[in-house]
Amino acid sequence: MNAKDFLNELLRFKSITPEDDGALNFIAIELNDFEAIFIEKEGIRNLLLTKEFSKEGEHLAFGGHIDVVNPGEGWENDPFKPVEKDGFIYARGAQDMKSGLAAFLWAAKEANFKGSRLSLLITSDEEGEAKHGTLELLKYMEEKQMLPDFAVVAEPTCVKKIGDSIKIGRRGSINGKLLIKGKQGHAAYPEKCINPIHDFAGVLKFLAGFNLDPGTAEFAPSKLVVTYMSAGDNKFANVTPNDLKLMFNVRNSPDTSLHDVQNYVEKICEGLDYELQLTQSSKPFLTDTENKIVQKLNESVQKITSVMPELNTKGGTSDARYFAEFGVQVAEFGVCNDTIHAVNERVSVEEFEKLCLIFKDLIENF
Repeated sequence: MNAKDFLNELLRFKSITPEDDGALNFIAIELNDFEAIFIEKEGIRNLLLTKEFSKEGEHLAFGGHIDVVNPGEGWENDPFKPVEKDGFIYARGAQDMKSGLAAFLWAAKEANFKGSRLSLLITSDEEGEAKHGTLELLKYMEEKQMLPDFAVVAEPTCVKKIGDSIKIGRRGSINGKLLIKGKQGHAAYPEKCINPIHDFAGVLKFLAGFNLDPGTAEFAPSKLVVTYMSAGDNKFANVTPNDLKLMFNVRNSPDTSLHDVQNYVEKICEGLDYELQLTQSSKPFLTDTENKIVQKLNESVQKITSVMPELNTKGGTSDARYFAEFGVQVAEFGVCNDTIHAVNERVSVEEFEKLCLIFKDLIENF
């Protein structure tokens, strides 16, 4: 089966998070020269494919997810029946990220690896909470003392053309909930009320859009972004609210921690009656540009595409963060991401074929 046929087969699986719809079994059969280890946690199925080539050398891994988001309404074709038209394949997951998954699976099957071990980590729990997917695979590998030295996560990273972007890190994500307490009353007697909107009005400007650090060459500033605000539950213009609820998110660089966010919010809310809840859903990481995985991936990208990639940390979170937490040097590379999660998601056939060659070249020259 050639690479494009393999991609089309993967696109036919209705693998909406957290289901794999049988795709992981199909993959294990297609790559039957790899040892297949299925790991299930809380109903989430994951697959580790691993193959030892030598007792010495480095262990290279690829990571990806078979799950996709709900297709939504308005598709021109069945989102799980891929259609090729005008040089593109249309289907849910075409960019995010069955193309990346198919590319590294094909490359692993075709390439001649000179290192010690090649491993492929595939989860059906990335688009959701991502608590029982790649993390469980890495825990298993750590227990078996077989964590990889280097990894590539095949998320769609490119912006305008294949080869223009390699991600060498990601910002973290901190979620906040803030409750400003007041005392409900009649608007005609404001002196008898404690209006949380009025009390908070002067504080909001120090929260909304505030940069908690100036940023670095690798990371944008850690900006506090307000995502929700509501006061009270009454529907009358003459009643002041009893409380004000606010939610915010900070995509944080390594220069700003959860503790920093807590200190800042507490400082500007001094004097108010409030409650603050903070949770960190992912931590930031950065792989040095001189690291072998970045250098070799960069070389393969330039060789196949003749494009000089930008090394950056833009975008949201990905499972690359879990590799970093386990001390694995990781980078991300994949096709363009202009239609991810959108209706009529599509991938360029030319881009996909180049991605296959990039991963094959990386494996053979690592």
